[in-house]
Amino acid sequence: MAFELAPDCRYAESHEWIRVEGDLATIGISDFAQQELTDVVYVELPEVGQSFGQGEPFAVVESVKAASDVFLPVAGEIVEVNASLEEAPEFVNDDPYGDGWFVRIRIADPGELAALMDAEAYRAFVAAQEE
Repeated sequence: MAFELAPDCRYAESHEWIRVEGDLATIGISDFAQQELTDVVYVELPEVGQSFGQGEPFAVVESVKAASDVFLPVAGEIVEVNASLEEAPEFVNDDPYGDGWFVRIRIADPGELAALMDAEAYRAFVAAQEE
């Protein structure tokens, strides 16, 4: 399956992406993940101020096919949520690396970023999963 990657992002095995900007980061799900889910119909986001550990579920995305937890790739505190997803959850399908972002966090431990994959490693990971 063909899917888009954002070269400026790092990726988790659970198919979230993270784009780091200083001590803040934007997080969403990969193009591969949104294709697997098919049409996203609802996104449940956390409250600003909540903190989560690396790998903890922070959101739920529901599609016509399934509901799935979304996991934080690194520990952090939610500083902003993409409120537009409440009215337009299809942004997750239409623009997963742009308008379809889920949250912005303040990173608790930048060292955790080292455990994530770059775009090419993620492409290889997905290819291996599909075999």
